[in-house]
Amino acid sequence: MLQKQVNIIQIVLFLHQTPIFMKTISSVVEKYIKGKPFLLNALSQGIINLTSLARNLTPDIERELNKEVKQGAVVMALKRLSEDLDFRANFKIVKVLRELGEITVRSNLLGYTFKESDTLVANQARMIAQMAEDRGTFFTSSRGVNETSIIVSRSKVDEVKSIFDEEKLINSFERLGSITVKLPSENINVSGIYYFIFQRLAWEGIVIKEVISTTNEFTIMVEEAMVDKAFKVIKDLKDT
Repeated sequence: MLQKQVNIIQIVLFLHQTPIFMKTISSVVEKYIKGKPFLLNALSQGIINLTSLARNLTPDIERELNKEVKQGAVVMALKRLSEDLDFRANFKIVKVLRELGEITVRSNLLGYTFKESDTLVANQARMIAQMAEDRGTFFTSSRGVNETSIIVSRSKVDEVKSIFDEEKLINSFERLGSITVKLPSENINVSGIYYFIFQRLAWEGIVIKEVISTTNEFTIMVEEAMVDKAFKVIKDLKDT
């Protein structure tokens, strides 16, 4: 029995010394890259110099593996990862983007953010009740832990001031526009959709004032002056 136990221990020790239990350059590189979203995206789009990146990564990889690593091996790991990322990420995301539904644009909106209170929900209900029969106006809200934002048509500014007069106003925005995008149902199973869209908007210098989403659609609020530009960015994504 003792001899069998010794043999089992020796087998386990041997297996743990084999590559299947060891960190590899590829696994360490992938872990490092995936921890840095912007670097991950640049790599997947092929807009980064792999040799320069490998030169910067090599010292960190060596510390992680506790051994000397050739820069060429890091370059090869990055190349394999970028090709894999390009297929896995871009294929799924582009497929969803091409299936985007209608894009609805609205203007003449106002935004308000109020501090949470015992009366805020009741006042929202009053506002909704007043607008129930007026389908030509826009109203939506987003409730956080400590504050609630509402977006409403400019034509309802007097009603907002009257109903929420006793609430503590944290911030307000004038001259807002909204863009609502209908997403295909499979969007809930694909990671990176929102990141991809918001990144493109950020690259164009578009500041998002508010985001409201449901399962299959999202609405962004931007300054009216930016609505056309934001619409074009999203439409171009759809036509990719």
